[in-house]
Amino acid sequence: MGAEPNPATMRAGEQPVERRERRPVRLHALVMRSDRSTVDVSLLDLSYEGCGIETPIEFSAGETIKLSVLRRGGLDAHVRWYKDGRAGLVFAPEKVAERKHFPRQSERTALSADVSLRRVGQNSYRVRVSDLSPDGCKVDLVERPRLEERLLIKLDGLEVLEAQVCWVEGYMAGLRFEKTIHPAVFDLLLQRLR
Repeated sequence: MGAEPNPATMRAGEQPVERRERRPVRLHALVMRSDRSTVDVSLLDLSYEGCGIETPIEFSAGETIKLSVLRRGGLDAHVRWYKDGRAGLVFAPEKVAERKHFPRQSERTALSADVSLRRVGQNSYRVRVSDLSPDGCKVDLVERPRLEERLLIKLDGLEVLEAQVCWVEGYMAGLRFEKTIHPAVFDLLLQRLR
């Protein structure tokens, strides 16, 4: 459940935004300001939408910055609030890349089931799968993958399938399997997942 917004930290006329729960972290990061100066900061908590930082300098609410964490890339963000050496950042929405169109080879079947998903070289986690076909599926996300990234998905009763990310929207992604599931095997799989 998200925390209540603090009206004292909001700019005049700004509407409160429900904040999703953030995961506590302790990461070193750099902030690049619009004048190209950089500041060493510590990330204190993190969610898909933003983060909290500890900073040795004062930031202004609404200031646009770039947050960079070593080996994790950089994100555009803006300062939501600043108080006593801490600031709340909101990540800028990702530019929506044009979806690659992969014509569907077969009809999707609407269902809802848990499967195992993992990024190459990472631990697996359980996700909800829907709109399943022999060629692909739609999954809810725990971690946001990149377009065209290869993921490994384990559907109950089948070997691990390699899949390519075709599209990402919010907390959902479309996956295209590298190998099509045989129709007879797919029918058995649907019976098992339902």
